[in-house]
Amino acid sequence: MIQKKVCMLGAFAVGKTSLVRRFVHSMFADKYLTTVGVKIDKKQLTHSGKEVLLLLWDLYGEDEFQRVQTTYLRGSSGLFLVADGTRPDTVEKAIELRDKALASLGNVPHVLLMNKCDLSPQWEVRPERLRQLTESGWQIQRTSAKTGEGVEQAFASLTEQMLGGIPK
Repeated sequence: MIQKKVCMLGAFAVGKTSLVRRFVHSMFADKYLTTVGVKIDKKQLTHSGKEVLLLLWDLYGEDEFQRVQTTYLRGSSGLFLVADGTRPDTVEKAIELRDKALASLGNVPHVLLMNKCDLSPQWEVRPERLRQLTESGWQIQRTSAKTGEGVEQAFASLTEQMLGGIPK
């Protein structure tokens, strides 16, 4: 079995824990729980005929007072940068975290998850900003931990990249 470590990075309250809970347990809870330190979950899946065990490291949200420890990133095969579509500043935080993580890890596969697409009418992130990121090479997927939209596809896409496949 192939084991891959994936870190979830993003600002506070963007939905990192909810995305992991949706993917691993097919659940969503409206109650907000702050992650303290790191929470590790596992999920086994089959991708392209290969058994893969994903070790999902849900890191606490970063803000101006608390910085993600680069030691938590060690050994990561992939990253999810999570942003909240209703909070444009979380996209900029995701960019900053990606740059910091890649400086530590080298070029590992990464995907920006624009979470909370169930709240699309309230989104404040400008489509032009997302288009700029896509044009500069970012892979972006819309997700909703609440409804499950895009979650399975996002994990499948990153798993494919980590196994050496080209995303479709």
